[in-house]
Amino acid sequence: MTPQYRVVPAARKATVLLVDDHPIVRQGLAQLINQEPDLTVCGQAGDGSSALQAIAAHRPDIVILDISLNGPDGLSVLKEIRLIYADLLVLVLSMHDESLYAERALRAGANGYIMKQEATERVLQAIRRIRGGEIYVSDRIARRLLRQVVSSPAPGKTPIEALTNRELAVFRLIGKGRATREIADDLHVSVKTVESYQAHIKEKLVLKNARELVQHAFQWVTREDGP
Repeated sequence: MTPQYRVVPAARKATVLLVDDHPIVRQGLAQLINQEPDLTVCGQAGDGSSALQAIAAHRPDIVILDISLNGPDGLSVLKEIRLIYADLLVLVLSMHDESLYAERALRAGANGYIMKQEATERVLQAIRRIRGGEIYVSDRIARRLLRQVVSSPAPGKTPIEALTNRELAVFRLIGKGRATREIADDLHVSVKTVESYQAHIKEKLVLKNARELVQHAFQWVTREDGP
């Protein structure tokens, strides 16, 4: 059954909660949104735990959620949000390649995905689109999803795309220099579980050892996040 997300009445301002670990990004988004007559920022959070607390405190209509957060990543936070607030509108706003993350975000329960590089008008369009009960993705991702629906042959997945959400989260943390114990603490799992994820990642990416895994992860994170 298709989930029924809330539609915010047009007669009142929609309240928006910002979740991003960069204060400057939150400030910029808040200024952008608060200039609009139909939108207002009701709160902000810098990590997943704070996000859940802020949602409980402010009861926003819409959450704008970044994927790259300290501690559990945005996809993990999104799944937690969905368990507690089934009809809460969530727009994932991320700097990361939509071809890798957009479908993952939608499967996890997002109402839309937009990259931070998009023009401000697009961000506002995405917010209003999901406010009206629609799903928002770029035209490129929409075409890709449509091809899947009509069962057209789809291009093969890259090795990175073949990673599960949790494997991708572990891979990203490795690339950021986190040790196995730190990753386990961040993701609230055991060291043994992280080691199992690492083994799966090496197998999928055809990496011989831990050194190659760290090098590959570092190079990937550097390309993704930029200097």
